[in-house]
Amino acid sequence: MNTIARVMKQGLVQIYTGDGKGKTTAALGLALRAAGRGLKVFIAQFAKGMFYGELEALKRFESQITLHQYGRKCFIHDEPTEEDVRLAREGWREIQEIMDGGEYDLLIVDEIGIALHYRLVTLEEVRELIRRKPETVELVLTGRKIPEELYPQADLVTEMLEIKHYYNAGVQARKGIEF
Repeated sequence: MNTIARVMKQGLVQIYTGDGKGKTTAALGLALRAAGRGLKVFIAQFAKGMFYGELEALKRFESQITLHQYGRKCFIHDEPTEEDVRLAREGWREIQEIMDGGEYDLLIVDEIGIALHYRLVTLEEVRELIRRKPETVELVLTGRKIPEELYPQADLVTEMLEIKHYYNAGVQARKGIEF
């Protein structure tokens, strides 16, 4: 653990959930802020295996921010395949190792809500991850459908509420904005 993390002293648990846009974006903003202060960040992305602009941008911070994806493509409108399940389980094992390793100050588990919804991980596994979190590690959980049963274990819960979305007017995902 680095010196800055020792100064941080207290790592908290944050949840970004809801049907509105911006959960991953908020987590990535936090990752950049942490890196700017010398903290080491690990980002685990479930249900994402496609190319997103942040993958290219984060290469500029590879000494401080590591991002691993545990999926082949986004399947939020279909059921996950056996391969999706296998990749998610491999990712969950890696997250356990990251949590135990002590190398990272901020652990972002992106789209864990979707992983829970599709039963790629269990609610009890996520509860245990939160319980095992070292006191100096900041843990961020993102995704739609994060169960309210996790809220009492969190220090911050933000719900992204969709009021209006341009998708409903036919605007498709745009390079550099949505991916």
